Amino acid sequence: TGFNNVDLATAERLGMTVARVSYYSPYSVAEFAWALATAVNRRIVRASIRTRDFDFRLDGLMGRDLHGRTAGVLGTGKIGEAFARIAHGFGMRLLGWDVAENPACVELGMRYVPKDELLARSDLITLHVPLMAETRHLIDAAALKAMRDDAILINSSRGGLIDTAALVGELRAGRFAGVGLDVYEAEAGLFFLDKSLEAVEDDTLARLVTFPNVLVTSHQAYYTEDAVGQIVETTVRNVLDYRQGRRSENVLVPRS
Repeated sequence: TGFNNVDLATAERLGMTVARVSYYSPYSVAEFAWALATAVNRRIVRASIRTRDFDFRLDGLMGRDLHGRTAGVLGTGKIGEAFARIAHGFGMRLLGWDVAENPACVELGMRYVPKDELLARSDLITLHVPLMAETRHLIDAAALKAMRDDAILINSSRGGLIDTAALVGELRAGRFAGVGLDVYEAEAGLFFLDKSLEAVEDDTLARLVTFPNVLVTSHQAYYTEDAVGQIVETTVRNVLDYRQGRRSENVLVPRS
């Protein structure tokens, strides 16, 4: 769905048509974001690794009930709405931030507030906004400092939404109950590839994965049979629409 790597103005000048997959299962990403939140909150990965070594201690595995706490959803489109429904089902209060309110989220009891208020009040913060010039480093050093020290931060959208260097700095200071990242702002050339036998020359990522309260996965939130099937269908439809001269709502034009 993302098109942040395409220069739409240049494509238009060259007479190129650019179409995107505007929609696929929002549940795939929302469910994965919730899984990340649960995993970092309850230290599930650490517990699993210990169990493999027959270490059955509970030291360092303390989590918190999410029921009754506050989830802040930055971006309340289809994926943000799907996440809000999950969080609501688990008994969380909902805060939202977006350019426009989603009536379905309001029906769930979501209150729309300014971004800084959402960051300061939320126990769990999840990002579901597109990456554009206006949203790059939406979570910058100031935003990170506005969050609670025991907040959980989840990003399954685009890596560039977070200033990773600033995040590492806050983690080194001992902040945040947990951070779950399915995306990374310098993931190009790393994610989707096997680098296990190579020296990865990315000191920021190398430091990020060492924190015990951080879980990084390799951009797999969308990766379900349902979502991939819809992606393939839409891609084929885009090609056929173009070749047969049909108007497609998925064609992108540069913003004026």
